[in-house]
Amino acid sequence: MRTLLVAVALVCSTVLAFAADPVGTYRVTGTNPGGGSSYHGTVKVTPTGKTYRVVWVVGGTRYVGTGIGTHDGLAVSYTSGNSTGLALYVADGGNWEGVWTYSGGRDMGTEVWKRR
Repeated sequence: MRTLLVAVALVCSTVLAFAADPVGTYRVTGTNPGGGSSYHGTVKVTPTGKTYRVVWVVGGTRYVGTGIGTHDGLAVSYTSGNSTGLALYVADGGNWEGVWTYSGGRDMGTEVWKRR
């Protein structure tokens, strides 16, 4: 019985880790810092060795970032033109949710990624 419980726990943890893998394409929705306007677009996460390449397209603007993390959380530094920023995400099943700010920002926006 104990062996069965260990096997079930191992399978469940493997499934959860896979479901939370950030690699994929998502629909993204968010709010700008300070409770500002909302936005939507797409984000694509691809592996690049031990890091991730993260590319958002929101309202015709492209943001490119480098992410680090695990199946539990992801930190992304990003740029678009002369703008830079930082985002932090936590896994929510196969989706991700988090907060972000521009470099030098004093407030945060929110963002949700829903897997396509």
